[in-house]
Amino acid sequence: MSKFWSPFVKDLVPYVPGEQPKLTRLVKLNTNENPYGPSPKAIEAMRAQLDDGLRLYPDPSGDALRQAVADFYQIPASHVFVGNGSDEVLAHAFHGLFQHGRPLLFPDISYSFYPVYCGLYGIPFEPVALDEGFQIRIEDYARPNGGIIFPNPNAPTGCLLPLEAIERLLQAHPDSVVLVDEAYIDFGGQTAVALVQRYPNLLVTQTLSKSRSLAGLRVGLAIGQPELIEALERIKNSFNSYPLDRIAIAGAAAAFADRDYFQQTCARVIESRESLVERMQVLGFEVLPSAANFIFARHPQHDAAALAAALREQGIIVRHFKQPRIAQFLRITIGTPEQNQALLDSLAPILSA
Repeated sequence: MSKFWSPFVKDLVPYVPGEQPKLTRLVKLNTNENPYGPSPKAIEAMRAQLDDGLRLYPDPSGDALRQAVADFYQIPASHVFVGNGSDEVLAHAFHGLFQHGRPLLFPDISYSFYPVYCGLYGIPFEPVALDEGFQIRIEDYARPNGGIIFPNPNAPTGCLLPLEAIERLLQAHPDSVVLVDEAYIDFGGQTAVALVQRYPNLLVTQTLSKSRSLAGLRVGLAIGQPELIEALERIKNSFNSYPLDRIAIAGAAAAFADRDYFQQTCARVIESRESLVERMQVLGFEVLPSAANFIFARHPQHDAAALAAALREQGIIVRHFKQPRIAQFLRITIGTPEQNQALLDSLAPILSA
């Protein structure tokens, strides 16, 4: 602690991102990156921005990207907000929509940035326990609150909440913002964007880091009715008026426009996931039902931390969480078929040792 810190800094418990190892020749299955590259059209669009136009500031509202998102979902561009990664978009939502003095509700096993933002912005919160099958029960959210947020599919479990359940939650809490964090929705779920026009209390956030293979670009978005979008714009313009550079806006807009490539890569990831689930089950793993680009698995006869360490010795990195309820699970990103095979080939002798 330094005497120069603002007093609240010492009490912050920062988010710990997934490891980004500097070593080469690793099978990296720990941070849910897409195993396939971005759309070639997105790369072409970004290269086209590498000229003397970079001397100019980018569009502060990212209108070209907002329109591309609007075209994709067939909604007005006024319903779209874009920012520097979905984490920044979420931060603006916490700051602008959840500071009401009442507890924010989110699952006890969920994206670990949520309590970090609560600490940063002084927002009270109450974790709501998942059921024994690690599913969200919407009836458990029937309590006073200053907002509700959850990933769908949930992370790190990968479990999906059906759209009709989300709609019932929105109807039960008309005076609270319900934020559905859809980082992984394109790998097996139905987006809640379809509900935005009917529910003014719904905000949907997404990222281009997963299904559009642009984790290195840092682009996120939110979709909601203009009243909510205006709050995010007011926060953004009080923080950083130019969150996205010209290259990011062009590349992200092109990625949304290239529907064929997007659909093809998502289908490949889904096919690989289903194959990996079957083969992990043959090895004795219990695998939670996943609609994401990762699986959440545990073995009844092997400690998860020990498995993660043994895999690391083989050059394969997976994610292990230390929370009590999930300490025996591993979160494993879906890789290419070759990467998945390397995982399975390494696991077999580890399990039989």
